[in-house]
Amino acid sequence: MANEATNRSDAETVRQYHKRLIDQYGAGTTRAQGWRSFDGQRARFDVLCQIANLSGHSVLDAGCGHADLFPFLTKRFSSLTYYGCEQIPDLLDVAIQRYRRASQVTLLPGDFLADTVPMTDFVLASGSLNYRHSDARFIYKAIETLFDNCRIGLGFNLLSGGVEAGNLLQTYDPEEISSFCERLAKSVTLRTGYWPDDFTLFLYK
Repeated sequence: MANEATNRSDAETVRQYHKRLIDQYGAGTTRAQGWRSFDGQRARFDVLCQIANLSGHSVLDAGCGHADLFPFLTKRFSSLTYYGCEQIPDLLDVAIQRYRRASQVTLLPGDFLADTVPMTDFVLASGSLNYRHSDARFIYKAIETLFDNCRIGLGFNLLSGGVEAGNLLQTYDPEEISSFCERLAKSVTLRTGYWPDDFTLFLYK
């Protein structure tokens, strides 16, 4: 029960954070999702697309926000089935308005780490694992959960620096996280240098 209460408290903190961003920058904006710039979001998406040839595969976008990753993927891959999961209603509502008529899109409300989500070939998480959490082992548990939910591979990015004191976001050591991932996966690829203070990891079954 204590863990559930802690998780609810952490989730509410994140919701309030995005509510402030929406009030400040407007619903449907890049900044409302917590991105400092569109270029930073796009640079991260560019790297995540390098996980594999996703044509003909299913993908879960864990913490999809406005589902901006969907059109980005469809420009590069064909016959892709997209699932987006988002726990912040204000963000998910924008995604639903934009992509409700796209037959290959399924948008799901809820916490992708706590609620049941579809098993997919690939799981991608861009920015959604960067929040501070009361559980010191949150990031390791999250990686394990997401990796268990994919058939082929998991790709995610994390911050390695550039976070101001008191910020809601958390930074990580790329080598430390990579070492943990190597104990889970048959193959692990670490990508750095594409954007300041950011790194991406690919884990393969």
